[in-house]
Amino acid sequence: MSLLKPFSKLPGLCTANILLVESEEQFQQSLADALMEETAVTVNVRLAKNLPLPMKNEESRPRIDLVVFIINLTSELSFQSAEASLKFLDPGYFLGKVCFLVTNARNASVPTERLDAVRKLAASLHCPLLFAEDQTPDGVTNATERLLTILKVAAGLVPMATALYLSNLTRCTVPPDIDQPSFD
Repeated sequence: MSLLKPFSKLPGLCTANILLVESEEQFQQSLADALMEETAVTVNVRLAKNLPLPMKNEESRPRIDLVVFIINLTSELSFQSAEASLKFLDPGYFLGKVCFLVTNARNASVPTERLDAVRKLAASLHCPLLFAEDQTPDGVTNATERLLTILKVAAGLVPMATALYLSNLTRCTVPPDIDQPSFD
């Protein structure tokens, strides 16, 4: 098992590679299908339940420009899997090439502590935290558009923009009162 490294391979011409990591694969396939419909650039989508990736096809694997951890807030296993997978990423990925995508945040049965834990994790790694509605086609489309924007910058396809700069603009921050009890 080796670390996934962001700059170990050369990029492809007008090509962006994204890795979607979700332990339950509920939203992953619909998001992958929507990302593949992009016509301005070639988007290669890789799917994984968790990291590390298998070693057997490492030499044929393209450079991964963006790693997206999809976390379903109704599942504690989803958060734990994403958290455990983080240790298999090279620290260079945390310079604008990792983001978290959260689903089911509006669900009333989700404990606020789980959302707070995801926010703290994203803030501690200085990564963007996106929210998506996975039950509707419009929600999938909106999540796809947001991810494509970040992916194009991370792949170096947007002139005068870097992944680190975009990450600084969109990173998750934790308000100082997050440890205080909620009055909801």
